[in-house]
Amino acid sequence: MQAIKYVFWGALALLTALWIAVEPQFFAAASLFELRATMMQYTGVIAMGCMSLAMILALRPRWPEPWLGGLDKMYRLHKWMGIAALVVAISHWLWAQGPRWAVDFGLLERPVRGARPAAGNQVEQLFRDLRGGAEGVGEWAFYLAVVLIALALIKLFPYRLFYKTHRLLAVTYLVLVFHSVVLTTFAYWMTPIGVVMALLMAAGTWAAVIVLLRRVGIDRQVKGQIASLQYYPGVRVLETEIDVPTGWPGHKAGQFAFATSDVSEGAHPYTIGSPWHADRRRINFITKELGDHTSRLREELRVGQEVKIEGPYGCFTFDDACPHQIWIGAGIGVTPFIARMKNLAQLHNEDGGRTGSQTVDLFHPTADYDEEAERKLRADALAAGVRLHFLIDARDGRLNGERIRAAVPQWRDASIWFCGPIAFGAALRRDFAQHGFPVSKRFHQELFSMR
Repeated sequence: MQAIKYVFWGALALLTALWIAVEPQFFAAASLFELRATMMQYTGVIAMGCMSLAMILALRPRWPEPWLGGLDKMYRLHKWMGIAALVVAISHWLWAQGPRWAVDFGLLERPVRGARPAAGNQVEQLFRDLRGGAEGVGEWAFYLAVVLIALALIKLFPYRLFYKTHRLLAVTYLVLVFHSVVLTTFAYWMTPIGVVMALLMAAGTWAAVIVLLRRVGIDRQVKGQIASLQYYPGVRVLETEIDVPTGWPGHKAGQFAFATSDVSEGAHPYTIGSPWHADRRRINFITKELGDHTSRLREELRVGQEVKIEGPYGCFTFDDACPHQIWIGAGIGVTPFIARMKNLAQLHNEDGGRTGSQTVDLFHPTADYDEEAERKLRADALAAGVRLHFLIDARDGRLNGERIRAAVPQWRDASIWFCGPIAFGAALRRDFAQHGFPVSKRFHQELFSMR
């Protein structure tokens, strides 16, 4: 989380500093209308900078994953950039409209404008000629962007509709690029802020085109076929085993992939519930009925059906040198730990049980129960040499930091790997931080929320 905070605030600070470098008179504005002119430029720069970065992140680029902590963190940054763009764009609109409203109500007097200096070249004159059209289409694009971003933030809005409407943001972005290029102070383009904004909007435009052509992640997609389906009614979980005969590069336990079984529904992210065997070439997904889409999977999927798999993504891969690891898989958040246990069992079989020196405690709190699911989980833990703490909420009470520390005396020397409800993970992180645990270095949390 620290990395994406640094990138978010660093980007805002950098754009602000570069803008102030070319607009130092901002601090000496003589009137509200002078302040309005500079603030419209500033808010436009920040809004388009944030929207451009959000558009670039929508391509799911692989290169930032290691230093941002995985695609789940990158999607969180994408969300923050979208919210920031929305807030600043509203401010931009208010600076544009507010003084006009004040003049209409007689609260302010419209300033007398002198003759505008002649354009320095033909390009500047062209931009001046386009100002009226750029203002008009920009205003309507702003209204549409507000609606689309708001829908993306409303979790009750169905994913299948979000998948379709969210892509329209690429169209509004392209319109706003035109609006920004024409209305940005022309002198900016020969300064560092102009160069940075030109690069950001060029990259964002490329990303928008890729999104509109539905080519996101196309080079990381492979075709697979459903080999088996098993449903666990007690926990409302479906386990899907998929053959991927060619193209899949392999994955680490703890990573996830996007799967598409219905083109109209789009790709959904799922944690991979199995290790990779190059000689077997199968991927397991373990999905819980949590919404419209996942609740329909049991009826819609069938053995032999073709699906598309894109990935792998994520950095929740258990890579550290701590002598002990504490795993907390709450509810369906146990999936990456199932994959890791199967991976450890595979390694133990290959080298006769000499693999590694780490000891592991897995805590699996759950509100639901299925006897077959518990039997399989216990078998996986036994084969991997993992100590399992299986907790049913109604029987054993809620899991908290105190119970974990009591069960694992060596917790101070361990690393903690959490996957489950985000609020639960945040509460555990705060609890361990209060007890002196270095959470910034050794508390790893999967933020498996793509909206």
